[in-house]
This record gives sequence, C-alpha cells and structure tokens, in this order.
Amino acid sequence: MYPISSFSNHQYSQSPPYYRGFAPYDSSDINRTPSRSEQNETVKTLGLAALLQVVASALQKGSSYLSKKLSAGMEFTTPQNVVKVARDMIHSNNLNITAAFIDQSNKNQFIARYGLNKELDTVAKGLNAFYVDKLKLAVAPKSKPSLILHELGHAANTKNVFTKLLQKSRRYAGYAPMALLIANGMFSNKNDGKKSFIERNAGILGFCAFLPTIIEEGLASFKGIKAAKKVLGNASNLKVLKKNYALALGTYILAGIGLGVASKQTVILDGKV
Repeated sequence: MYPISSFSNHQYSQSPPYYRGFAPYDSSDINRTPSRSEQNETVKTLGLAALLQVVASALQKGSSYLSKKLSAGMEFTTPQNVVKVARDMIHSNNLNITAAFIDQSNKNQFIARYGLNKELDTVAKGLNAFYVDKLKLAVAPKSKPSLILHELGHAANTKNVFTKLLQKSRRYAGYAPMALLIANGMFSNKNDGKKSFIERNAGILGFCAFLPTIIEEGLASFKGIKAAKKVLGNASNLKVLKKNYALALGTYILAGIGLGVASKQTVILDGKV
C-alpha cells in the first residue's frame, strides 16, 4: 500500500489481446471495402483513443507532482510525538505488528528478515511507505515519519470485515480493463450498430473498480489523523498532516481515473486495431 508512489499507466497495461476466435467463413468478406460510415467511426474511435492517451500521460505527470509535493512537505510534529501516536494506535487497535522507520543505516537488517529488497530500498530513500498484512510489517521513511500513522491505519482496517474487504479488492482492480473487454464481447450486440452499456460507460466502470481502494486509503489516513488529535491535541499542526495525507490520497484518485482511462481505451479499441 503505497501512499506516495507515482501513478504510472504501466500499472494498468493491457494484458495480451483477447481473441474471440475466427468468425464463420463468409466469401463476401473478401476484398470488401468498408463503408463511409464505418471509416468515419474508425477515425473517431482512434481519435478518442489518442485523446485518452494524452489524458493518461497528464495523469501520470499530475501524480508525480503530488508525490514530489508530499515528499518535500514539512512534518506536522516531531518524530518523538509521531512515535507516541504510533504506540497508541498499536495499543488501541490491539495490533500485533512491527512498525519501523527505515533509512540507509537499518534497511539491510529488514531486507535480511523480510526480503522486500526493492521495496525497502525505496522506503530508505524517502520515496515510499507501506504495510504488508501477511508480514505484519508497517514501515515509513525515517525522513518522513508521519507516514507510519497512515500505514498503521491500514493495519487497523484489517480488524474490520468491511474495510479488510476493501483492502483485498485492490489486487483485482487492475484486471478491470480486460474484464470489461471480455464482458463487452459476451453481452454486446454488434449487429444493431449501437454502443453497448459497457462501451458507453467503460471509463466510469474502470474507475469504480478502483473506488474501494480510494475509500480504504482515505479511511487509513482518517484513523491516523484521529489518533494524532487524540494523543497530541494542540501540540501538533494537524493542518499539515491533513494536507500531506490529502496529497497522498490525490495520487490514488488519479490512479483510479487512470484505470478508467485504460478501461475505456481497451474497450473502444477492441476490433479497431
């Protein structure tokens, strides 16, 4: 769970093309010249696909910008106060986990224990933070300790059936473009010339596939903010923490939009290229 990793359209790269198989042989199809309306429709489709690719590129740049703003942002309180809040979150939620701040001096001992070579190296560089429920491990950069509260929010979310389901949904979200493509092939009627429900709404449906992840990320941040307010009260600048977490959530919202764009591209290009 990566609150400050940049969105990349490679995250939702399409799977190998879905082939329905050969259509029944029809000699009239040989050397058939597409009609003017078919040609115009193809041009429109390819134009829309090109526009969506521009949007995807803009989303990637926007997410990178938010990530850099978050990495460069000030902390809302001292590292010692963050530790106080983290301990309270662990105790209050009865969490049996390891929570740690990672830098270059201690990353190797965690790599030796948990593996996660690339992931922990990124954390040590101050570019990421994550919680792995299977390992019961929450880590954040020592240079950005307040991110640990968000990760402990994820850990707390595992204690509730609903929020745990939201967490698990993210592993399937990336399959949305291909799932919509297959569903469109199964249920659409190509003979009536009308766009199917999936063709019309692929972008929204793709975004909805990522919406549970956005909600769960927001809840994790909310729990971190709530704990900070409870433990520190006016001894911290919660506005800064809220701003930082809003930037992190923004990267997930852009990722959701990106998945919607990828879904739309996949469906509209089916059979056109």
